[in-house]
Amino acid sequence: MKNNWPLWEVFIRSRQGLNHKHVGSLHAADADMAIENARDVYTRRSEGVSIWVVPSEQITASNPDQKDELFDPAEDKVYRHPTFYDLPDGITHM
Repeated sequence: MKNNWPLWEVFIRSRQGLNHKHVGSLHAADADMAIENARDVYTRRSEGVSIWVVPSEQITASNPDQKDELFDPAEDKVYRHPTFYDLPDGITHM
């Protein structure tokens, strides 16, 4: 029965992309069905080259209420922020 099918998160890598991007969710009985359904729903114009499906229940997310304690430690690592490097002339996108 469809109401008992697990929820899957769908990630698609486009022809121009280097990484997979989350495009949505769908219900499916198993991983193979989830990939087929994701192809039909999210890649109608043949723009995808790879599909990942992940059971939603397997995803662990950070708590937005704890963002300060999770992300603040990165602020004391200035080497992660290339704001003090001089870029050569001609470099427009970095």
